[in-house]
Amino acid sequence: MGEQTQTTTTQKTEQTLVFAVNGQRFELSKVDPSTTLLEFLRSQTSFKSVKLGCGEGGCGACVVLLSKYDPVHDTVDDFTVSSCLTLLCSVHGCSITSAEGVGNSKDGFHPIQERFSGFHASQCGYCTPGMCVSLYSALVNADKTDRPEPRPGFSKLTVSEAEMSIAGNLCRCTGYRSIADACKTFAADVDMEDLGFNSFWKKGESDEVKLSILPPYNHNNATCMFPEFLKKEIKTGFNLASEGYYWYSPVSLQQLQSLLQMDEENDGTSAKIIVGNTGMGYYKELVHHNKYIDLRYIPELSIIRKDQTGIEIGASVTISKAIEALKEENEGGFNQKGKLVFKKLADHMERIASGFVRNSASIGGNLVMAQRKHFPSDIATILLSVDTMVDVLTGQRHENITLEEFLGRPPLVSKSVLVGIKIPCWKSSRDISSKTYTKLLYETHRAAPRPIGNALPYLNAAFLAEVSLCKNSAGIMLNHCCLAFGAFGTKHSIRARKVEEFLSANPAYRFSLAVGFLFEFLSPLINNAADTSSFWFDGYNSALLFNDSKINQNFDKFDQVKFSTLLSSAKQLIQLTEEYHPVGEPITKSGATIQASGEAVYVDDIPSPKNCLHGAFIYSTEPLAWVKGIKFKPGPSVDGVTTLISFKDIPGENVGAQTIFGTEPLYANELTQCAGQAIALVVADTQKNADMAANLAVIDYDKGNLEPILSVEEAFEGSSFFEVPPFLNPEQVGDVSKGMAEADHRILSAEIKLGSQYYFYMETQTALAVPDEDNCIVVYASSQCPEFAHDTIAKCLGVPGHNVRVITRRVGGGFGGKAIKAMPVSTACALAAYKLQCPVRMSVNRKTDMIMAGGRHPMKITYSVGFKTNGKITALKLDILIDAGMSIDISPMMPHNIIGSLKKYDWGVLAFDIKVCKTNRPSRSAMRAPGEVQASFIAEAIIEHVASALPLEVDSVRNINLHNYNSLELFFTTSAGEPSEYTLPSIWDKLAMSSSFYHRTEMLKEFNRCNKWRKRGISRVPIVHEVTLRATPGKVSILHDGSIVVEVGGIELGQGLWTKVKQMTAYALSLIQCDGTDELLEKVRVIQADTLSLIQGGFTAGSTTSESSCEAVRLCCNILVERLIALKERLVEQMGSIKWETLILQAYQSSVNLSASSLYIPNFSSMKYLNYGGAVSEVEVNLLTGQTTILQTDIIYDCGQSLNPAVDLGQIEGAFVQGIGFFMLEEYPTNSKGLVVAEGTWTYKIPTVDTIPKKFNVEILNSGHHKKRILSSKASGEPPLTLAVSVHCAIRAAIKEARQQLHSWGGLDESNSTFQLEVPATMPVVKELCGLDSVQRFLQWTIGSK
Repeated sequence: MGEQTQTTTTQKTEQTLVFAVNGQRFELSKVDPSTTLLEFLRSQTSFKSVKLGCGEGGCGACVVLLSKYDPVHDTVDDFTVSSCLTLLCSVHGCSITSAEGVGNSKDGFHPIQERFSGFHASQCGYCTPGMCVSLYSALVNADKTDRPEPRPGFSKLTVSEAEMSIAGNLCRCTGYRSIADACKTFAADVDMEDLGFNSFWKKGESDEVKLSILPPYNHNNATCMFPEFLKKEIKTGFNLASEGYYWYSPVSLQQLQSLLQMDEENDGTSAKIIVGNTGMGYYKELVHHNKYIDLRYIPELSIIRKDQTGIEIGASVTISKAIEALKEENEGGFNQKGKLVFKKLADHMERIASGFVRNSASIGGNLVMAQRKHFPSDIATILLSVDTMVDVLTGQRHENITLEEFLGRPPLVSKSVLVGIKIPCWKSSRDISSKTYTKLLYETHRAAPRPIGNALPYLNAAFLAEVSLCKNSAGIMLNHCCLAFGAFGTKHSIRARKVEEFLSANPAYRFSLAVGFLFEFLSPLINNAADTSSFWFDGYNSALLFNDSKINQNFDKFDQVKFSTLLSSAKQLIQLTEEYHPVGEPITKSGATIQASGEAVYVDDIPSPKNCLHGAFIYSTEPLAWVKGIKFKPGPSVDGVTTLISFKDIPGENVGAQTIFGTEPLYANELTQCAGQAIALVVADTQKNADMAANLAVIDYDKGNLEPILSVEEAFEGSSFFEVPPFLNPEQVGDVSKGMAEADHRILSAEIKLGSQYYFYMETQTALAVPDEDNCIVVYASSQCPEFAHDTIAKCLGVPGHNVRVITRRVGGGFGGKAIKAMPVSTACALAAYKLQCPVRMSVNRKTDMIMAGGRHPMKITYSVGFKTNGKITALKLDILIDAGMSIDISPMMPHNIIGSLKKYDWGVLAFDIKVCKTNRPSRSAMRAPGEVQASFIAEAIIEHVASALPLEVDSVRNINLHNYNSLELFFTTSAGEPSEYTLPSIWDKLAMSSSFYHRTEMLKEFNRCNKWRKRGISRVPIVHEVTLRATPGKVSILHDGSIVVEVGGIELGQGLWTKVKQMTAYALSLIQCDGTDELLEKVRVIQADTLSLIQGGFTAGSTTSESSCEAVRLCCNILVERLIALKERLVEQMGSIKWETLILQAYQSSVNLSASSLYIPNFSSMKYLNYGGAVSEVEVNLLTGQTTILQTDIIYDCGQSLNPAVDLGQIEGAFVQGIGFFMLEEYPTNSKGLVVAEGTWTYKIPTVDTIPKKFNVEILNSGHHKKRILSSKASGEPPLTLAVSVHCAIRAAIKEARQQLHSWGGLDESNSTFQLEVPATMPVVKELCGLDSVQRFLQWTIGSK
């Protein structure tokens, strides 16, 4: 290395880039340095398990294991990285392992993949490969440690580490509980009893039996093999010159300086300095750089040095390595105080981003982003609080300055480099002989939407104080105090030298958080409330009166480490039935193991055909304007662009989507009708170039005198409505004036507003269109309704339907967003391919997807309600304005869905006026439980309002308004079923028992009495949810060898449709009763939907497609059994018994037709039915921050006789957690023009493993026979989502407690007893209702009461 330092990089040494993927050697001499590892893997290799979910390092779908060899110590460092951010040139000499390399169908699956499958931890499967690699990395690293040998079959991983291994990975389907359980099966300290429902063992079996059944794991074979051929490659800097692009890896500061000097002569704009490139996830790149300088090989920048004065950390050291260094015991000879500070710094850093980002993000990069671009850095805040120094190099000049000065300077110039930081080891600020007991207090704080990271903070803070107990008095001296704050929205982290000045300059919520953090930090010094009055604060000296033992206790509390697992044990109660074997059995999801290994093929995984082009939408940023033209921003040329396609290029009709209610244009004509409407498609040679060109497009608008309608109020004033067909208009119940007259009390014209929600399917919208012979086209679509996409494409191209073929194999999450909203993507690709006569594909980037998706319907509700003194409601009158957006989509369905879900209570009389408003916003579409989830909230908000007006316990008001069978029949005239089918009353009582609802309610009152700053709430809610069966086709063919091929209209979205269909096929064909039919399940394959092979596929939506598809298949099988029965009887007479394969062979020879198709048409009398369930949720709210923790949820859900309880359990848990997102976390904001401003994973927060219920108990009620149901089964996809309102109601109950306490401190007057909790109930919303000034009120009250 010493010799290399002498050479300068101005001599461009060309090298080849050498690395390995899953043991396979790759050697590249030409490469564009802006290429990411993900782009290379997906376009240049056969390994497609790495998925592009966000392009920001925020979802984990693209995670790979990166292994680096250290020749000095002969060791290998294994760690996960986001391949969407990692630049290909930075993996020189490294070995990459993707999910296929962990295990696959050819070489054998890894126990991780088999256990994920067996624990039902994969639904749509798009996130599963990333989950598996994250866990694999944790296993590999745990098994390298010198921990004690684990029990056979386990790894050295702990339960806590197993859960944390997937903390940065997002999943929209499962609800995480099953994934966490699959991970915990590897943990040495796991209690096997705590592991949830799986297909390996039955309840009650011994640990030995369980272990013997689990796919075996040997921790000695866990290490990831580093290829020998890579050990020989040069490990110092890698340099490349390729087609005008340069990648430099300087190995000394001198080389770096000469490169920066060259760059400065070129205006300093062309070079990009990188370590991990993770900043690109936040600051998106809109320009190409032609020079890249990799800092990782400069010794001074990668140093970690420790001595008694502190720790030096080089700027290119990763956050993960810095955490390790801060945690290491017995190095550097630090004193206890120093160790405490370092440990707290490390603990805080572990809550920043996610593991796979921390593994490549550097300390220096984070601080420079904070300094140059005001990135809301936690690291800057916590390092500021401990007097960190930084070393800045400009030219030959080294400057050692404080971090505070560094952050306060103008942005660092391009020729300056941050070399490293020095964190001092904390010593007493002064030695004061009169003090006996000196203690350092150090705490860091972080308020963020997710407790353990992967979310920017609302506020972060770090406080350091040195306090001592005086010998000669009972007082405490505050010798030294340092307060540092940082937040999203301020320029950079600052030291609060004048606390009041800092606090008053911040928005109310952040101000309140800062006060709360300070209070939490200093409150352990307070003996009791009475002593607060003696608490005085004077500069850096403070005297507080205390007794000695109390101080010691409080000090010790700060030294404790908080270790806890994210989730506690959960119960899944399931009743199994063997009546229709194998239907009703919890068999694993079809294809789960190939989903886990990344071998399952999604649309974007299909290899690009030759000469394939890529599309990207250019969308409007104005809500209503004439489009005059499109041009590209001047500056860097737009690479690789082929053409621009707009409405002028459409040969047929300008239609991009259609439903039974109407159409939506593919592209805006001259007039754009909403911000986010597609105006054109830019077509380029790569997806990256297409996206970049779309970003550089500038649209010329003429707004003239056009006045957009941007709210439902404006739509109402202008009578801008969509018509609802009469057959969809719900019926009113009773006479509202009569109902109101019977009431003792009335609430008049109360208002509720509800916002939208984004689908956040892990796979964004995608399609591939390939022109075929004779003017035909084949489109591979990720779609919930290929049949409608087919018709739309044919209309747009102006060709007959038989010229179009749409194929859908599987969808990476849909939730309604891949129905109507997927059609324009398929149609746009088809139009471009048809026009250009070459294949065109598109994978919509996450930002554009969020802007164009539309999402859930926002609405405004005004209600009047009459009720008796006992809480019985006599009449409810609703006026609802629904924002449908610019086009009709499925919006006319909404009134029907809303009222259907509202009818879960007996309102006595129900009257309503619902308007579907046409506005200049993106058209809204169906999202899982469309209208129903909003209605469940409306119903509970009304019940809560009535309870608070009386005032009564809210649970008793719910109780008295539950239906009896007579009122149920009145409200649900066509779907109430038989009295014996009405299981809600028994579910309601059973739930109270199984969740210990009444006992916990009492315990909770006691908890709230004893805790000032944490309050708990509990809530029990019911659902009555009507679903409708639709006509669905099926086709079953038996092949020569006895294997079976099935086609159905329904699409596999992750909901287990294929699995249930396989089970039904095996059951229905086994009725032929020959030898071997008990093994038919293994012979069945369900194949992709093809709109020319099976027509009338319809929509996969509304929760009933699985059962309808099963019934369609059963009808086919019945036909086949009928055709085979005579032959079978004849053969049995001759042979005594007959095997399945023999029967089929004979049938072929006898020319029996072994293919049957059918269209299941539901009987009118049974096409609608009701689903019942209930949930109890308990939450705890932190009054200082507004953070809510869901402590426990208990659900009982009636699945009839479940077709597959494992699949239904996954649907219940997944739907509920998606509901938590709607009620607690997911904000989908727009600007004043209606353009979505939530951008990807940085600002849109779906639930993660740390935000689901700590204890999540689910019971599936097997409610027996329903002759009119399909094998007595019921739906499970959407109804459980509406139960998540129980969490919102519990938060409300906790806030009510907080407000009563605030009132007792004089902070609220009585008129504030009724309040409205918004949806979503985010931290700022909850904190505001609990009192932004609660700390100040408490202190004033305490001093006043003294």
